[in-house]
Amino acid sequence: MSALREGGCACGAIRYRLGSDPLFIHCCHCLNCQRQTGSAFVINLLIEASHVEVVAGAPRPVEVPRDDGSTQRIFRCPTCQVAVFSEYGRPEVRYVRAGTLDRPSEVTPDVHIFTKSKVGWIAIPESTPAFEVYYDMKAVWPAASLERLNAILAPSDSAPAR
Repeated sequence: MSALREGGCACGAIRYRLGSDPLFIHCCHCLNCQRQTGSAFVINLLIEASHVEVVAGAPRPVEVPRDDGSTQRIFRCPTCQVAVFSEYGRPEVRYVRAGTLDRPSEVTPDVHIFTKSKVGWIAIPESTPAFEVYYDMKAVWPAASLERLNAILAPSDSAPAR
């Protein structure tokens, strides 16, 4: 691991520690993420759930509706309601909200996804891959991250969501 990453909610009731580097980092511009965060995008660190150690408090899971009719489980602080991490159907993978890290400026997205709904004033660096919707994980993720993902997921052709 390149650096110990810790974070928590706004009030400090929830604290967590990441036990490894993330599998991959998404900057998602979809309308669901815009609506759920009240912002132009969200940056999520995808990581094995077993590598997210909650060291204080107990985040409360909340089922949130999505535009496609599915739901997403967002884990929030029961006191300040800050979203700390999410699950998109597969509890083995957590999507840690980069903004809850103690040092959020130390992470950089590996990809920008759902750019078809990106707000116009956001400029995506040419050096970072960007996709109108999603992408082929096998073509984009580092081999070591794919190996880690395959180790925790049952064999499946479906990719985890944003």
